[in-house]
Amino acid sequence: MCSVLAAALLPQVSSLALLADGLDQLQREDPLDLPSAALGERLRDLVGLRDRLDAAISRHVAALDRSRAYSVDGAPSAASWLRTAAHLSPNAASEHVRVARQLDRLPDTAGALDAGELGFQHCQVITRMLEDAGPDVVREAEPALLQAARRADPYRLAIATRHLRHAFDPEGCAGDARRAHERRRLHLSESLDGLFLLDGTLDAEGGATLRTALDAVMGPPAGDDVRTPAQRRADALVDLARRQLDGGELPVRGGQRPHLTLTADLATLAKLPGSPAADLDWGQPVPSETARRLACDAIVTPVLLSETGDPLSVGRARRTIRGPQRKALVLRDRGCVLCGRPATWCAGDHLRHRLDGGPTSLENSALLCGRCHTRVHEGGWRLVRGAEGTFVAVPP
Repeated sequence: MCSVLAAALLPQVSSLALLADGLDQLQREDPLDLPSAALGERLRDLVGLRDRLDAAISRHVAALDRSRAYSVDGAPSAASWLRTAAHLSPNAASEHVRVARQLDRLPDTAGALDAGELGFQHCQVITRMLEDAGPDVVREAEPALLQAARRADPYRLAIATRHLRHAFDPEGCAGDARRAHERRRLHLSESLDGLFLLDGTLDAEGGATLRTALDAVMGPPAGDDVRTPAQRRADALVDLARRQLDGGELPVRGGQRPHLTLTADLATLAKLPGSPAADLDWGQPVPSETARRLACDAIVTPVLLSETGDPLSVGRARRTIRGPQRKALVLRDRGCVLCGRPATWCAGDHLRHRLDGGPTSLENSALLCGRCHTRVHEGGWRLVRGAEGTFVAVPP
């Protein structure tokens, strides 16, 4: 009995051994030794082989699920066995079992996966369509779906299946949209080190609206822009919020237009040794150079405090760069003097800070966008105006 069983298992062991030998040989090869043309061809072949290996895994998962062979190891389900024995995440394990079950009903799709003509993610999309639309619709649409899968990535295939589903089940698609809208959320929290953490989910319309706005604000990256795409998106989101605050169209709260409030000692603004940090609205301390940047173009209200910190008198609020000078700056600079961003996205900067004795004059001012303004202050760069009136940023 044991010899018969060993003989039955021999072909499987041999095929896996051959596969392992081939992988061992592949690992000993250096891809950099291949010519450029051959490297791309080799990579396409490897991806196709991986797809065929995914097909073999799906067949074995289907057999494990149907035969309940997972119970030999005490697992309650095939997905549970995959989590513990194959170290897959819960989502990945459940998805492997789901796809394996559905591929039995889609022999053409399973055959295309076996041949390496499409990938596992394509099968995820097509089998999900089977669950949403029913077998009759998918059998009719399977040839077109396979044709699309052979020339499109899984994301574009998913878009095509959503169009197909809407054709026969518009009410179901509307229900999906309502449920997606109910899942919208946005969390904004502050960490112990003063960073704000942003996490959220938007439906299709909300996500597309935000992406369109961010793309418009970001524009194409400048040649000297070393920010990552994620940093550019973060800066664009802050720019959107800052422009809304500057525009004055937000609802009034507490009798005042919403605005960013900074509280700082004169010693902090003057960068005197031993001075405390400045404070923003929500109590976040910021360094003196950030406070000086924010004070470049702001409404400043002087407050005289007693020795115990109690307000004794509140002076008159004054704009550091007033209306006529702002208009003159816009007419002269047209936009950020370093990168050219529109004037509506810029603040006035003092070449020599007024806290260091610099005058609030047109000759001592320039328009800078948020990114360039931060680079000049916190980045330690120095803004210099040349003889011809052009501005340059001198690195630290």
